[in-house]
Amino acid sequence: MRTAVAGLSDVDFAQPCGCTGWLVRDLVCHLIIDAQDVLITLVTHTEKKPTRNAATYWDIAETPPTGADPLDALIVRLAAAYGEPRLLELHLDDVGSAAGRAAALADPDQRVSTRDEVLTVGDYLTAYVLEWTLHHLDLVACLPDAAQPPAAGLTRSRELLEDIAGTAFPASFSDRDALLVGTGRRPATDEETAALGELAAKLPLVLG
Repeated sequence: MRTAVAGLSDVDFAQPCGCTGWLVRDLVCHLIIDAQDVLITLVTHTEKKPTRNAATYWDIAETPPTGADPLDALIVRLAAAYGEPRLLELHLDDVGSAAGRAAALADPDQRVSTRDEVLTVGDYLTAYVLEWTLHHLDLVACLPDAAQPPAAGLTRSRELLEDIAGTAFPASFSDRDALLVGTGRRPATDEETAALGELAAKLPLVLG
């Protein structure tokens, strides 16, 4: 993700992304806050029993976001306050690399608390693989020449999305298409809808 952002031009930051109502610069600002959340959570240890795992970490919303949520609007104002796109890129590289180092050093069995829930570090980071893989897809939605999500991340994210859905996506779906269609980032074609069968009625899975 940091490599993809580092490769963007100033013009790219002003392009739409896959998040409704946001430009690329707004998404990058959101990623900075995400990285800060990871750093905070990894040091918020607890002895309480886990209340969620990587799949149940996610709440399923009834409708896709519209961009009108107050927090979404705040992100837009924060992103604009940076002024220069490079400042966003530098800040993401700073806190993102720190979050990566902290994740590598963390004990996967350690319990941590976030959003008034308790997870193991391993489950928490697995949930964030899905979070950031989806946002990487959002980042490049209108930037086909930007660095794409790694294959391993797409595969692991598909597996987790299937756990959340309670069933597998058809083998005819690529990992990328399973994530895009499964989370409502693009509509299914008629052929894909037929292949999905009963699963089509459960989609999209709007993760929150």
